Parts: sequence; structure tokens; C-alpha cells
Amino acid sequence: MDKTPLLSNLDLFLFSLIVGLVVYWFMSRKKPEPLPEFKKLDTPAPTIRETSFIEKMKKMGKNIIVFYGSQTGTGEEFANRLSKDAQRYGMKGMAADPEEYDMGELSRLSEIENSLAIFCMATYGEGDPTDNAQDFYDWLQENDDENLSGLNYTVFGLGNKTYEHYNSMGKYVDKRLEELGAKRIFDLGLGDDDGNLEEDFISWREQFWPAVCEHFGVEALGDDSSIRQYELKVHTDMNMNKVYTGEIGRLKSFEVQKPPFDSKNPFLATVTVNRKLNKAGDRHFMHLELDITGSKIRYESGDHVAVFPTNESALVNKLGQILGVDLDVVISLNNLDEESNKKHPFPCPTTYRTALTHYLDITHPPRTNVLYELAQYASDPKDQENMRKMASSSPEGKALYQNWVLDANRNILAILEDMPSLRPPVDHLCELLPRLQARYYSIASSSKVHPNSIHICAVLVEYTTKTGRVNLGVATNWLKNKPVTDNGHKSTVPMYIRKSQFRLPFKATNPVIMIGPGTGIAPFMGFIQERGWLKEQGKEVGETVMYFGCRYKNEDYIYQEELEEAEKNKVLTQLHVAFSRDQEHKVYVQHLIKNNKENLWKLIHSDNAHIYVCGDARYMAKDVQTAFHDMAEELGGMTRTQATDYVKKLMTKGRYSQDVWS
Repeated sequence: MDKTPLLSNLDLFLFSLIVGLVVYWFMSRKKPEPLPEFKKLDTPAPTIRETSFIEKMKKMGKNIIVFYGSQTGTGEEFANRLSKDAQRYGMKGMAADPEEYDMGELSRLSEIENSLAIFCMATYGEGDPTDNAQDFYDWLQENDDENLSGLNYTVFGLGNKTYEHYNSMGKYVDKRLEELGAKRIFDLGLGDDDGNLEEDFISWREQFWPAVCEHFGVEALGDDSSIRQYELKVHTDMNMNKVYTGEIGRLKSFEVQKPPFDSKNPFLATVTVNRKLNKAGDRHFMHLELDITGSKIRYESGDHVAVFPTNESALVNKLGQILGVDLDVVISLNNLDEESNKKHPFPCPTTYRTALTHYLDITHPPRTNVLYELAQYASDPKDQENMRKMASSSPEGKALYQNWVLDANRNILAILEDMPSLRPPVDHLCELLPRLQARYYSIASSSKVHPNSIHICAVLVEYTTKTGRVNLGVATNWLKNKPVTDNGHKSTVPMYIRKSQFRLPFKATNPVIMIGPGTGIAPFMGFIQERGWLKEQGKEVGETVMYFGCRYKNEDYIYQEELEEAEKNKVLTQLHVAFSRDQEHKVYVQHLIKNNKENLWKLIHSDNAHIYVCGDARYMAKDVQTAFHDMAEELGGMTRTQATDYVKKLMTKGRYSQDVWS
């Protein structure tokens, strides 16, 4: 019987090959080659942002810290003034943005002798914290077991009496710190921007410092001399690629646009439409459309668009002439306190022209601290005396400031023109002037209909002052002069979006009542577009009621065609327009509300309607609210107190929203 060999020739060959390969692999295996050594480059360690204000204060020998909640820069300005003041009392202060520090460290402030925390807190919108104080506000709300018994504090609030929630942020911080065991060493100060915020601040500050001195047992140094915060450096051989030309944050950010876009990195939106809205009259209403294609910017109806305007070149040139300055010199203003987070008052290096055009506010009447510091440069002793008097809290000084500066709307240029002996060095002036702020407009479009476009509705601010000068609103004048193309160049607007609580109801079936005279119509154009879009999608949409007001039907009935079209298409179920001056007696939106009270009361009380009010806070919004109080009293059978509470409840439930300004 044949025996089959265990391994065939092919098997033997394959087996040998495998063994051979294994042996070869073992024999040929060398030690792994050492990796080539790369010389380690000396990269500077990334600078870790110091989030401990305690360590910073210890390092710098500071004992007073002034935190600010600021939306438009005034709170920050006041904080800087208070931290500078400390020096005059033999103490050392620093201004601090609560967003940049760990506020949980407040309990450690007692580690520093004679320490004090001052809070300059502005209230924004409907009683909200400012953007930079939001985290601090959340922290105060969430930490009930925090022990702040070693903390000495005082609060100055910045608010506006025309708003429902007057100074609520200042009041909340003051009350909450006390609840957590901190010691208030001076009364809460309340500044009213509807009256005279500057005067309120000076009066409070005048009493505050003596109280601090008494508390800590220190004496004022009596040193009233001007204290410079920055020193001037003139650059003679600077590479112009490294010079800021108007960018808000990062150098060259306008050339290389990178999302996300925000207040420190605005998007340059192209102007695609800029048309006059009103048919006649001496005012100029405008409608602009900004192209945001490719920016990844998202917005909702009711949000605000913030734009960064620039000052008129004619004003800047006049300032240069009157001060005898070459505006194109490249300069930096460097903080004398090298440890400060704020290295420069505005982006540096730059030119005087750029600073006065893009970064500094030259059109508002200057605050008293600016006059006080500039007084030393007046060669006429009488001028010096008047400027110092205006900065004091004496009744005579306050009246002089009110009359000569505020009532006459004198900006810095007008002051220099009317006071020929005053010729300050331009660098000190640039140090003292406040930063030019972004301006906010309610967006007049819906992203459902216009995802790549943002619409703005505005009216040119223009008035003649007591001295016969014509003053123009910085932003509205700048927007008016933004043609769609200018010598082949496209006009652009640096902008970003600020989210708002002013929102259409989640349920499209809820009725909406919109009340917006003048440019207060802006957000409602977006609302109407959105309700129309929902209808087109086949959604059931509740009643959409509009109350609009203007002066004359034939002059300033803005968006008339759009509103009438929406009414024709039943997107607007009711359109009520008040023409205030087309008849002998004035007719405003609140009068039309009263005329239609039964229908409105049913919508609100039975059908869960949402009410929206946009426009002037001082008169219109108050009068409209009163009309709703009257309605609840009369048709709801309530007492005045109950009626007021009823409207307040609508507000807390988010069914009565206001987007108002004064």
C-alpha cells in the first residue's frame, strides 16, 4: 500500500521559505535607529492670564479695586476715575473688568490690609447686567453659602429713570454683597442718565472719599495735581504694516476676516441698499441693508446689530488745526503701570488721525474730569478757574457745567473754539477722551426671509445748539453717507450681533400686538416678514396687530407700501396708524389703543397675546403702559394696584416685551 508523504514538495518549499524569512528577520533586526535630535527651540512660555486679582494687588501694592459693569464705557470710565482718585488719598487703586478675574476671590480681599472693593455697575436693557458682568451676576445668584465677612465694599449704580428697572443691577449687587456678609462702608450711589449722571457721580464721590478716609484712618494728601496714566511714545521709523488703522481688536483684522465675529472682532459687512424712507419733510429716515454672506453670522428677529461708526473727518481736521498738530504722526500711549491689563487707552501704535476718527468720542460734551485735567493748560487764569469750578460739586459749578457745557451741547472742539486760551497737548487730550462706542440698532429683517442680509432703519440725528452750531449724530450721519458703491469701492460697515430677549412667541398661533412709532417699527418689520414666512409654510398663525405712529401721512409714513401689502395678504390682521399732526389735536399710538380696547383686552386676557413695544422710553413707552393699566382697570374690573400688577406679571411671563431707548 502506497504511503502518501507527510509533506508534499510544495509544502516543504513554503515551509522552508517561512522559516528562512523568520531567521532573516531575526538576524537582520538591528537596534532601532535613534530618532534624529531636534534642537528644542526656546519658545516663550504662553503668558498665563492672571485671573487672581488678589495676587495682582499684592504684587502691585494695591489696596483698592474698582470693578465695573459697563456696556457703553461710562461705568469703566467712572471706575478709572475712582482708581485714579485713590492716589490722591495715599492709597493705590486698580480698575478691573469682572469678566477677566475669578470673582470667587472676593472673600480673600481681607488678606490685604485696608482693602476695599468698589463696584461701578450699569444696568442694561430691561434690568439686565451688562455683558461683561453677566458671569459675576450669575455667581452672586448661585453662591448662597459664600462668606464675604472680610470684604469692605461700596457700590455706585449707573441707570436711567425712564426705564422700568431703574438701576436694578447696582441695587442687586449692593443688597447681595450685604446678604453674603460683606461690610458696606458707604451708601449705594444711584446715577440717573435721564437727569445728569455726571452730577450724581460727582456728588456721591465727593462724600464717598472722606468716608473712606475716616473708615481707614487716613488723611487726604491734598494733592490735586493732574495724574497722567499713559506716557507718549512717538514712532519715527515704524513699519506701517504694524500700525492700527481703525481695527477694533486684532491688527489687520479688517484685511483678514476670520469668524467668529463679535465686539472685539467685527465683520465688515457690505452695504447693498441705502435708501431714504420718507417722502418729504425735513428729517432723513433711512433703510440700509448689510450683506453678511459667508460670515457664519446668525441672527433672530428682534436681535440688535451693533455697528462701529467713525467721526467726521471735518471735525478731526479742525481739532488738528486748532491744536497745531500733524495728525499723521505715529504714536503709542503706554500705561505707566506696567502690570496693568490695559496697556493702551486704544489700539496702539496708531496715528492721532486714526485715534480721533475711529477710537475716541469727540462729539459728546466732555465729562467734568476731562475739564478738570485740561484746566492746567488754559493760559487765562479765569478760564482755569471756571474749568475747575465746573468739575466741583458746588451749586455754582454744577450750574455752570449744566448751562455752558450740557445745555449748549458743547463738544471738545466747541470748547476749544470758545476758550482760545485753552490749548492742551494732543496726547493728554487723547488720554482723557472716552472711547467711541458701538451703536445698537434693532434689526429690521427676518433671517428666515433674509438669511444673508441685515436691515437697519434709522433717522438722522441733527440739531442746532444754543451757540448756533449744527450737531450731527455720529452713527446716523456716518450711515447716511455710506453709498452702495463709492468710486467703484463698496461701502462697508464693521458690525456684530447682540442677542436680545425681544422674541416672537414660540407658538405661532399666539396673537401678537406690536406698538412702534417712528423708527420703533424696525424690529416689527422683521416680525411681519417672519409671520408671513410661517403662513407660506402652511403654519397656522395667530392675529398679527400693528400700531404705528408718525407725524404726517404724506411725509414720514415709512414702510407704507410694505405694511399695506402685508395687510392685503392678511399677514397683518389689523393695521392702525396714528398721524400725530395731520389734524388739530395730536393723535398718538396710545390713543388708538384706547379706541380699540375691547378687542385688545380679549386678545390679551383670553387669547394669550404677546405685547411688544419699541421706541422712545421717556414718553411713548410710559403712555402705552398707562393705556394698558387703564384697560385692565376698566375691562378687567381691577383696582389700580391690581391693574399695575397684572401688566407687571405679563412682563415677567415674557408676554409684555420692551425694546426702548431714551
